[in-house]
Amino acid sequence: MLVDRNGLWYRVLVARYGEEDGVLRDGGRRASSWWRELARVRDGGGGAGGEWFRGCVSKVVGNGRSSYFWTDPWLGGIALAVRFRRLYDLSVNKHCTVEDMHVLGWEEGGEAWQWRRRLWDWEEALVGECRSLLANVTLQVSTSDEWRWRLDNSGKYYVCSVYGLLTSGGSTNVDEASSLVWHKQVPLKVSILA
Repeated sequence: MLVDRNGLWYRVLVARYGEEDGVLRDGGRRASSWWRELARVRDGGGGAGGEWFRGCVSKVVGNGRSSYFWTDPWLGGIALAVRFRRLYDLSVNKHCTVEDMHVLGWEEGGEAWQWRRRLWDWEEALVGECRSLLANVTLQVSTSDEWRWRLDNSGKYYVCSVYGLLTSGGSTNVDEASSLVWHKQVPLKVSILA
């Protein structure tokens, strides 16, 4: 729903909440509780909502057109904005895709590295570390980016895989998960169905 930019739901959400630098806005206080919760999961928010979901999906980059360089977990399963928080805070290109950064040039001296101010020596070392991670990345022009669901061998999302996760007590605390199901802002019939 949040990946398919030409899809109906994406267009509905853009019309309702807006889009900024290619990212759907969270809507602030005027947003519905449904959308605020989805935006919190999307952004990897704390608590059971974002944590269990983020641990169950991975981003596989093909051409890099629909993967955000800093905020998607496309390199090693963790977002570069988390791994290199200081660089993300200083970056001018916060909302660039992987393809955009590659075209700008993420090698040493490339135009992808634009900062709000001059970097200190230890920050330059972080840039070097980030560039060394990117040295082995090769984009596949003919392949689209995709999200993979880790709980199923096919890589596709199935409700039964989430049910298995929640009932096994594996990587998620069942009490935290049950607070999601029995959320007070969810209509009773939805809670009973869940």
